[in-house]
Amino acid sequence: MSASTSSPINDPRLHDDTVLRGGHILTLDKRSTTAEAISIRGGRIGAIGGSADLRDRIGPATRVIELGGRTVMPGLIDGHAHLDREGLKAELPSLAGLRSIEQLVERLRALAAKAASGEWIVTMPLGEAPEWRREDDMFAEGRMPDRHDLDRASTNHPILIRCAWGYWSRQLPLMTIANSAALELAGIGRETKSPSPKLEIERDARGEPTGRLLEFEPQPLAEFTLFRHAPHFNQDDRIRTLTRSMQMYNAVGTTSVFEGHGAAPEVLAAWQKIRERNRQTVRGHLVFSPSWGQSSEDDIRTMLRDWLRWLSGKGLGDEWLRMSGIYTEIDDSPESRLRASCSPRTGWAGFCYDAGLSREAVKTLMIESARAGIRVSGVFADLLELYSEVDREVPIAGQRWVIAHQISLTREQIARIHDMGVVVTTHTSAHIWKRGAELMKQLGPGRENELCPIRSMLDAGVTVSLGTDNVPITLWNSVWNAVSRIERKEGAVLAPEQRISREQALRCATNNGAYLCFAENDTGSLEPGRLADMLVLDENPLTMPEEKIRDIAPRITIAGGKIAWNTLDSKNPTPD
Repeated sequence: MSASTSSPINDPRLHDDTVLRGGHILTLDKRSTTAEAISIRGGRIGAIGGSADLRDRIGPATRVIELGGRTVMPGLIDGHAHLDREGLKAELPSLAGLRSIEQLVERLRALAAKAASGEWIVTMPLGEAPEWRREDDMFAEGRMPDRHDLDRASTNHPILIRCAWGYWSRQLPLMTIANSAALELAGIGRETKSPSPKLEIERDARGEPTGRLLEFEPQPLAEFTLFRHAPHFNQDDRIRTLTRSMQMYNAVGTTSVFEGHGAAPEVLAAWQKIRERNRQTVRGHLVFSPSWGQSSEDDIRTMLRDWLRWLSGKGLGDEWLRMSGIYTEIDDSPESRLRASCSPRTGWAGFCYDAGLSREAVKTLMIESARAGIRVSGVFADLLELYSEVDREVPIAGQRWVIAHQISLTREQIARIHDMGVVVTTHTSAHIWKRGAELMKQLGPGRENELCPIRSMLDAGVTVSLGTDNVPITLWNSVWNAVSRIERKEGAVLAPEQRISREQALRCATNNGAYLCFAENDTGSLEPGRLADMLVLDENPLTMPEEKIRDIAPRITIAGGKIAWNTLDSKNPTPD
């Protein structure tokens, strides 16, 4: 019997919590169903239909949101997010907007005036968010600051200007700058040797440290070695800022994230604390980042057997927070071990630096994982051949192994990915928008369709999820990249044959992200009974001007039936 003929008007058991009506409901279900209204009950979708059809689901306590022609669609699922980083960026003082070293000195002097004598002053990198690039002409003086400049701000406080996380800009060398007090506390003097050939202690003509340290790898080293005793992000910092990160991702429409690069114990603990406090507004599917240290292959087998219960299949957790699978990479470099020596501190990474192993050990890990049903997640194409070797010994189809950050793929590689059931997460912001022209030159003539080949993968039946890698945090930029394939240097369209439709891009950011998270029956589309994660947009992303897609910002973001973000006027609901 329909609600319209049987619902007593004052029976709250038959009324929904929220009804959104008078709009365009873009369900992104298998039939691409559209409607005018949608309702929410108990954190899940109650009904979808015409505005009149849902009238009897409205009771005295029902919140009614008049859409006024706006579009409702599923919440976005970021396939490679590093969400925890975003809130942390406000923990360190910003050096943005400075145009001269004199302005820098004044800003540092102001920070020193508020700090107790001897207290460390540790700041964000030089430059502007979200990349923090250094430019030759960024300061009026035509040079970078040194220890003497920082000393003018204070000699009573150790001052440390952190380098950027190298993957934000991919600009090497990274630069850390310290004043004399910080150098002294770190024990850096005329005779000090660098812990790594990839970290240079810059010196002047007299052999004295200039205060500038140059790093020739994207992942920082100085803060975990020479400056390991300077303040680091601690557990309280991570817990306090994680809800801030979630709100920032909600503000751009993200309601779920997959952390495929792995979560270190300190990051997992922060997520768990927020879950215990019932303060999550972004669903998290975390992959475990192990700290192997000097583990042998026998140790790996033993540990995996111990971890089997909580890493295999969908893993442990609930609809808000889940951990499953294991991250790995081929890396047993001395630098990684040096960074890991500062454990449990992981800085911007959020993953364990010694999660990598030799190729032989990685293969052992993968074989044991395949046998135990533990999903493996990795980055870069050097793992694909190993995936294939393992698959020939222990088939992995159905386990949803993950490969991320693929710059290029051949048709043969795509076919293997499909046959193994591997899910691909892409980084279109880096590989198309930022570096597309450079990467195209590296590939050479005739290979343009191998660069981030999303259409080829979709045509081959590969599940492709879009990710942001935290730069920038909006997944709408990734959607626009996949649709337009425009690179920023000259505005050229790269490999136009690889452009995908808007609906395909939205499905990569919703349906496919849900599959990546083992949540395809709960999220990724708007259907009765599914979790109520949805966005209210001013315009329909399927029909609005293409160039506006990257700048989409939801008016309302709903996660689990509750409003997590709202920019509508005061007559509309406020965030729950």
